[in-house]
Amino acid sequence: MLMIAPTSFFADYGCHVRILEEARGLQGRGHRVTICTYHNGGPVADLTIRRSLGPPGPRRAVVGSSRHKLYLDAALSLRTVATALTTRPDIIHAHLHEGAIIGGVLSRLLRRPLLFDYQGSLTAEMIDHGFLKRESPIHGPTRLLEGLANRAAAAIVTSTRNAATVLERDFGLAGERVSTVADGVDTGRFRPGLLMRAERDARRATYGIGPDRKVIVYLGLLAPHQGTGLLLEAARLVVAQEPRAFFLIGGFPGNEDYRRQAEALGLGAHTSFPGRVPYGEAETFLALGDIAISPKRSETEGNGKLYNYAAMGLPTIAFDTPANREILADLAFYPAARTPEALADALLPTIRRPHEALGRGRALRERAIQHLSWPARLDELLRVYERLHGLPRATLARSSPAYATPKPTSADGDD
Repeated sequence: MLMIAPTSFFADYGCHVRILEEARGLQGRGHRVTICTYHNGGPVADLTIRRSLGPPGPRRAVVGSSRHKLYLDAALSLRTVATALTTRPDIIHAHLHEGAIIGGVLSRLLRRPLLFDYQGSLTAEMIDHGFLKRESPIHGPTRLLEGLANRAAAAIVTSTRNAATVLERDFGLAGERVSTVADGVDTGRFRPGLLMRAERDARRATYGIGPDRKVIVYLGLLAPHQGTGLLLEAARLVVAQEPRAFFLIGGFPGNEDYRRQAEALGLGAHTSFPGRVPYGEAETFLALGDIAISPKRSETEGNGKLYNYAAMGLPTIAFDTPANREILADLAFYPAARTPEALADALLPTIRRPHEALGRGRALRERAIQHLSWPARLDELLRVYERLHGLPRATLARSSPAYATPKPTSADGDD
């Protein structure tokens, strides 16, 4: 398998976790996986990664929509073609829309099937991230580009059923071409009771958390579309009524900016922003929480952090979106509206009624074991692979139109 990952892989957040777990799972089933990605990103010792050339200077990760992606994708195109010519993959597995466009050209050239791993609408994501406005003159062309990327693949897997519905409703894609292969979680690694009481208290103390505090934990990207500012506004309302509340907010980027915002709101003694938490330490970080929260508001993107919350048995508060309902069913605490006031109103009774909260947490843990684990997800993905591998080569050439990709500007990069 040749995976195309037009992102700064590996960084410690949702999209990258899906790529990582899929690649590791496939290798565990006996498949060879090569990942083509940007020049920057953290190393992963057990995966074969081919990196494109990048500009000189610090290798800062690019998170979300960015103008830098134009030349990064051009360099990645060159690296991907060179890698494909040497590895001759059986299947091309593209992540994100830029990956689908690069993969569409490569699929046609090599007559290999292309699978598009769809994690949300490109246009909607750019709007959510503040990179694009609906009234912008480039909104229409971006939407057209998204449609071309969606149609470049012989098969699409979506991380939520809601995303499959969006593809059918907005782009006319349905039937066998679109399958849902949701995210998953390692329920052996992410589990309740990881830390003994003494160790838990000691670890909490390093973040300034006293033993009597009720810890609301968050781990993920920090950004407006993730609801970070909204969470802080809700925290201000919560601590005014419940001084035991403490918000342990892990993630990046901008953690120092949000720390200053919290202090300006009078939350200095009720918050901690430790910054990036390595994915390999995510379970012990989450084990410090009593309640988990995700104020993400997107209607089209998945929400991978919820899988980890559920596996840890953490009672969870999240907004009532289609993706969140798919993951947590009716077991989460859903605020009545997407406002700081409604978020606070959902948090306060969760803090004050611990027995009810623990019951929800146990039910989420059981749901994670039964329905959200990675082995079942790999079975679903491999069934799509098997269907793709059986397609005639002539069909593959017709199914992947030759869309233009940015012209590469760099020579081949190092690994």
